[in-house]
Amino acid sequence: MLVDRKGTSARRQGLPKARKGLRKRKKTVRRRPVAKGRPAPETVSVPPPQTAPETSGGFGADLPLVSAGAEPLAVSVVIPVKNESRTLRRVIREAFRVDRNTEVIAVVNGSTDGSERIARACGARVIVFRKPLGHDVGRAIGAKAARGRVLLFVDADMVIPARRLRPFVDAVLHGVDVALNDYSGPVRKMRVHGVVLAKYALNALLGRPDLAGASLTAVPHAMSRRALEAIGAESLSVPPLAHAKAICAGLAVKRICRVNVGAMNPRRGRRSLERLIVGDHLEAIDWWTRHAEPGGGYGMQTMGSGGMP
Repeated sequence: MLVDRKGTSARRQGLPKARKGLRKRKKTVRRRPVAKGRPAPETVSVPPPQTAPETSGGFGADLPLVSAGAEPLAVSVVIPVKNESRTLRRVIREAFRVDRNTEVIAVVNGSTDGSERIARACGARVIVFRKPLGHDVGRAIGAKAARGRVLLFVDADMVIPARRLRPFVDAVLHGVDVALNDYSGPVRKMRVHGVVLAKYALNALLGRPDLAGASLTAVPHAMSRRALEAIGAESLSVPPLAHAKAICAGLAVKRICRVNVGAMNPRRGRRSLERLIVGDHLEAIDWWTRHAEPGGGYGMQTMGSGGMP
C-alpha cells in the first residue's frame, strides 16, 4: 500500500529541531501570585537526557518525567498552543473547572503573540518550543509529561465550557479507556469532506462501524492512563494511528457525547490540513494491514511496553 507520509514526516522532522533549540539555555521565570484555589504556575525546565532512561534520545527523551513518589492527579488537560492569545485564557479557565484535582499542560510551540506569558499567568504547566512542532505533535508532548489518571485533550482555539468537557472525564473514570467526541462531520451533502470519508473508512476497516466518524482526530477526547501506556504517547502525534492501536489493543473505545467542533473550528488552513489528515488515516491503514491477521483478527503478540510497533 502506498502511503502519503509527507505531512507526518515533516511533522516529525520539526520535533528534534525544536528540542535542540531548547537545550541551549534555560529561561528563568518569576512566579506570580495566583488566586486562592488555583495551582501556582509551573515552569517546565528540560532536564538532561539521562533523566529519561526509557527513551534514550527518542521521543520525549528530554521531557520532565513523573517521579516515582508523586501522587497522581485526577485529570491532566493537554492543550497544544500556537499563537492563540485571543482564546487561550478562556480555554485554560474552563480546563481548570473540569475537576478540583486538575493540572493544565500548555505545550506552547512557535508562538510569538504572548501565549506563553498568558499560559503561565493562568496557572498552567508550560512546555515551550520556540519553533513550531507540527500538527498534533503538541498532544503527544503534553501526554508524555502528564501526571493525571485521566488525560483530556482540547485545542487552544476552541472555548468549550467545562460542563461539556466533564462527560468525557467521567466516562474514563467509570471504565472507558478512550472517550470520543460523538462528532462525525457533515455527511448529508453532495460532496463529503475527505477527512469525514477517511474516518468512516478507517472505523469500518477496524471492525467498528458503530463509531461512525468518531475518532481521536477530533477534540475533545479523553483517555485513561492504561490506554496511554498501551498505545504509546508518541502515537498521539498521528491521531488516526493512535485510534487504530487503541481498537486493536482491545481497549474500551466509545462515543460519549457530541460537541460540534466543526462549527467552532477556524477556517484558516482547513484546505491544507485535509491532505495531512487524510494522509494520517492512510498511515493508520498501512499499520493495520501489517498487523492484521488473516481472517480479520489482530496479532496481539506484537503488543509490548509503550505501545505496539
